[in-house]
Amino acid sequence: MARPAGPSHATTVLDEAVRALAPEDGANRLVRRIAAGRAPRAVFATFALEQHQVIAADRLSFQHLARRADGDPPVADFFDLLAEGEARALARLAALADACGLTAREIAGYRPRPGCQAFPSYTARLALSAEPTDAVIALTANFAAWGGYCATVRTAMREHYDFPEAARGFFTLFAEPAPELADAARAAVQQGLDTGQARPAAAHRHGQLLQAYEAMFWDALDE
Repeated sequence: MARPAGPSHATTVLDEAVRALAPEDGANRLVRRIAAGRAPRAVFATFALEQHQVIAADRLSFQHLARRADGDPPVADFFDLLAEGEARALARLAALADACGLTAREIAGYRPRPGCQAFPSYTARLALSAEPTDAVIALTANFAAWGGYCATVRTAMREHYDFPEAARGFFTLFAEPAPELADAARAAVQQGLDTGQARPAAAHRHGQLLQAYEAMFWDALDE
């Protein structure tokens, strides 16, 4: 077994991943347009339709990662929290779908855009083959970017698109701090460092692809 890392080592590893993998300011052209009120309102309906697919897939991936990490409770706990969060996200997405006038039939019959579904497809690959602790690091870096996008969109929905608060709830869920999840990520990464299972270099490679697929999601929405 590897020598236990210092108590702050996990925080250092996660902070470094967030810094190293952060997208450039303004790189997301659709979020820039939404922030300025220049994107069509219809983009929110497409977002809701795509997210129904993304959430369902990601929840399964997180559940699988939790099962794979069953022998490392802190790691499994992190993915259990993510899976629970996807259930809450789906519930909040319903209000956005309603505000966009989407029917259950339209949601069920929607054909997703490949570019929007690349992210959950890669998350499924991580669920199958990545070291779970490395997936924690990569996903934490992505969540930092995703949370920033959601905060910007939430504000724009109120200032430029006159969406009610309930319809903005999905973005609020991800825009606001999640101390419990942050604590779980640190505990999971510390477990990986203490047992020699965490490989930050591999995690950064996973994170680079996640960030690229995140950008692809927004670009595909903008097509």
